[in-house]
Amino acid sequence: MRPGRSLPLALCSGAFRVRHRTSALHHAAASQRCFSQTTFRAADFTHAVIGGGVVGLAIARSLAQRSNSSGSGSSSPSSLSTSSSTLLLERHPAVGTETSSRNSEVIHAGIYYGASSLKTALCIQGKALLYHYCAAHAIPHRRTGKWIVAQTDAQRAALQAVHDFCTREIHVPVRWVGAEEAARREPAVRADKGILESPTTGIVDSHSLMMSLLGQFEDAGGTVALGSRVEAITPLGGDGSSGWELAVRDLASGEVSTVTAETIINSAGLGAVDIHNMIVPPERRREMFYAKGNYFSYGASSPKVGTLVYPAPEPGHGGLGTHLTLDMGGRIKFGPDVEWVNSPDDLAVNESRLAQTVREVKKYLPGLDETQLQPDYAGIRPKLSKQGAVAHGKGFVDFIIQKEEGYQGWVNLLNIESPGLTSSLAIAEKVRKLLYG
Repeated sequence: MRPGRSLPLALCSGAFRVRHRTSALHHAAASQRCFSQTTFRAADFTHAVIGGGVVGLAIARSLAQRSNSSGSGSSSPSSLSTSSSTLLLERHPAVGTETSSRNSEVIHAGIYYGASSLKTALCIQGKALLYHYCAAHAIPHRRTGKWIVAQTDAQRAALQAVHDFCTREIHVPVRWVGAEEAARREPAVRADKGILESPTTGIVDSHSLMMSLLGQFEDAGGTVALGSRVEAITPLGGDGSSGWELAVRDLASGEVSTVTAETIINSAGLGAVDIHNMIVPPERRREMFYAKGNYFSYGASSPKVGTLVYPAPEPGHGGLGTHLTLDMGGRIKFGPDVEWVNSPDDLAVNESRLAQTVREVKKYLPGLDETQLQPDYAGIRPKLSKQGAVAHGKGFVDFIIQKEEGYQGWVNLLNIESPGLTSSLAIAEKVRKLLYG
């Protein structure tokens, strides 16, 4: 296979400099290559994927593998290049440092969203792809199952609605857990009005997953540019019909390079709206809202729980409630809550939220030793409004994954929050089909 390339963006006699690597996990070799910026007749790259989170990595891998398997005779969207190549641009010094590494690492079942939503379709498809991928590539994961618990009649009604939706509309496995079974399996968990189990829910080591996707991307000939922030994008030909020009700043040196691509894929996560707004006219610009989730780890050995535990969903709530999740070592953590903040850089755990977390958790885990809770980490979910997380709630906003109207060669991904990790491989397939059919 062709070696991949790790790319610190630097000016090389007015050209685009590339440093080759054999894979994401091996040392850089010495060979270098320069791409001319003086003419567009042959674009520097076929695809430029902006954003190196788990979704961007999955997309870049999919496109690079398609290009690699098709060879130099493969067709491209505009047929400007003689061969097909994929560039992944990531503004941070490493991939997956934002939302992708600051979440619950849950493999979701797809049970909370409308039957016709992209979130449901891509989560269900992505779940199957992700379990298969993890098994095939030795990615640490576990099918833990999840309990959704009800303490009131209203919450029991919410569980019934989830049950009916899953069994009648989307055909995702769920089952009721009786009191005797609940006491035997998880005696520490309280559920006064019932438990609905999602047996296909699980957990995954997101870091191992992302390193695997990165390695496969590079092994397929992909080019990775770390510490590379996109500062301007110009659709050539006015609408991208002649390709795209990107001005990219190397954060280490401060230098700006220009690179051309036939197509661009905006998968920038927390920066996706900024990328969108660089291109569209003022009347089409959007605003990003930041839903911060604080997580608290639990150091005590008791109570011990081996199943994920979620409260019943609440319509209009920005998340799925403060839930109990596990990492691959069995360590318990609680979160995320929902705290609306003004900046994606507001990543310090808000310790004032601890009391509220204790109150929420004790509703289903009354034996919690609150003195053993410690601030752990926080993550930011990129949202297009202060919407609810479930389809039946107020202001639900679906994933946006589309060829942007009025432009050619631009696939735009906005509002890619939960269940983005679970959906990542399915999202990659959708983007590839949008470009190539």
